[in-house]
Amino acid sequence: MDKTFKTAEDFIAFGQGNVEAFVRASQIWATGVQDLSKQIAASTQAQVEESFDTVKALSAVKSLKEAVDLHSSLSKTAVEKTLAEGTRFADAAAKLAEQAFAPITERMAIATEAFARPIV
Repeated sequence: MDKTFKTAEDFIAFGQGNVEAFVRASQIWATGVQDLSKQIAASTQAQVEESFDTVKALSAVKSLKEAVDLHSSLSKTAVEKTLAEGTRFADAAAKLAEQAFAPITERMAIATEAFARPIV
């Protein structure tokens, strides 16, 4: 009878640990998504400001060649920045996923170890 109660207590404790791991994972995920969203908003704001600067610069050109050269240069810079930002955001998202799943992965390791042992 004592073994049955001990086993039941172990299952309850294990279940509570699982819930706590999911809560931690959710908190990490929510905080990370919020931070990532702020970074994306800041990047978008910077791109909008750069677009206005581009329009101002293009309106000040004095020849078609100057306009084409300026447009070419600005387009190249914009593409490079967009690719760099995309890579940075993808890396940040992958790191966030890894951090958010860490508590769950830890619980899976504990479960594997606990259930690999025979119940005595």
